[in-house]
Amino acid sequence: MQALSSDVRVLANQRLGSGCFLLSFERAGLVFQTGQYLSLRVPGSREQREYSIYSGEAEAQLTVLVKEVDGGLVSQRLAGLLPGDLIHVDGPFGYFTLEPARVTGKPLLFLATGTGISPFHSFVATRPDLEYTLLHGVREVADLALSCGFAPGRVITCVSRENGGTFHGRLTKRLVTMPISPETHAFLCGNCDMIYEAFDLLRAEGVSSDQIYTEVYF
Repeated sequence: MQALSSDVRVLANQRLGSGCFLLSFERAGLVFQTGQYLSLRVPGSREQREYSIYSGEAEAQLTVLVKEVDGGLVSQRLAGLLPGDLIHVDGPFGYFTLEPARVTGKPLLFLATGTGISPFHSFVATRPDLEYTLLHGVREVADLALSCGFAPGRVITCVSRENGGTFHGRLTKRLVTMPISPETHAFLCGNCDMIYEAFDLLRAEGVSSDQIYTEVYF
């Protein structure tokens, strides 16, 4: 696997949802597995943050989905980048990967909050033939835009603070109403509260802990 630790050029910076943006930059020969992440910083700064890769394995450029945080030492700098600017990239890292031999023929359940949807976008962009159900939890209707790129019939959007989406309420409130097969392989990415609660709910439905894969964002 070819890793990368160098400055590359930004190709695009696209606003998406409430305070989020898609940042695309040169791939520079990097090889990754869908579900891995990169460490990014602006050249000249020591502050860096980790972001899951949003783009598929075969795409010519790399893209990450970033939430701009008030006072964020990295996200606010990334938000101001323009095409042609430089960004320092290290990676790839991580083991939140979709192993075909492990999940082929099994029910796939993806659970994400906010920008935790990134690795699942990479999963689907890499393997458009996947059969899955995605539950995506957001706070505001504006962030429903984060679930673009997925087949509408496979996505259940859960909006907690406003009316909208498929379901009004937290992701885990919707999860408890769903029939879950013990054969399910579940991938959980997002805030730790969702992951802890969803993990327990899945275990209560008979899903083995070695069939539950997690990536904690915060």
